[in-house]
Amino acid sequence: MTTPAALAIESMPRGGPDSSWLDRRLQTDVLEYIDRYDVPDETKQYVVTALDDMGTRNGTHETIAGYVVNLVAGIDKPRILELGAGHGRLSEQILRLHPTAELTISDLDPHSVHNVASGPLGRNPRVRTKVVDATNINDPDNSYDLVVFAYAFHHLPPSVAVNAIADATRVGKTFLIVDLMRWPSLGLLLMPLVIPLIIAVRVRPLAAARAVMHDALISHLRAYSPSAFTALGKAAHPEMRVEFLPRPKFRPRARALIFRRTP
Repeated sequence: MTTPAALAIESMPRGGPDSSWLDRRLQTDVLEYIDRYDVPDETKQYVVTALDDMGTRNGTHETIAGYVVNLVAGIDKPRILELGAGHGRLSEQILRLHPTAELTISDLDPHSVHNVASGPLGRNPRVRTKVVDATNINDPDNSYDLVVFAYAFHHLPPSVAVNAIADATRVGKTFLIVDLMRWPSLGLLLMPLVIPLIIAVRVRPLAAARAVMHDALISHLRAYSPSAFTALGKAAHPEMRVEFLPRPKFRPRARALIFRRTP
């Protein structure tokens, strides 16, 4: 039986329960290429590779790795699970910054997991790789000190996002999400003009640029607001604590937050 609370979450706009009339219309259910099964893997890898390359150039991976290291400070051999890892660039930075961290690098896409497992990162003795659905993590309770999900949470619709938060805080003591900031309504309206200009000068070849533009536009329309994150956390567990972390000065378009269940 579907409860009123579940229905409220299922229909909640990405801008949160308090979002404006306009903001509620600036969202989409269209899937990104990397979420579709009818899209060639080559196209998906264009997007994943471009995002990884931009993250490396912009220092995004290092910034998120810094959050991770701070959150596991004081733990001798922290057990970390990365969800939606793509090519594993974030995990690579975490291993570089933390000399004893033990990482499980996971993704829903078997091709991405295979690529990591068969490369230098997969041969690191502190690494294991596996295919993991972020909404159905097949690990016992408290298997990890930290679960991290970077720039992929917006792929999940609200009812599925609740399950992901519930499962991540079941297997991990802390769940770190870093994702796109939801832009104000005016910014979202201008997005189709802004995104192509940015992508066109940064991504090659042209086929890759087109794929990245497609997914970038959809990603921003699907990004969650702070009030939406708070509502999702409370729906996942009534005693869930939600904490928004300070944004780095040079990463104003990203939002970082942690979920923890109250003991």
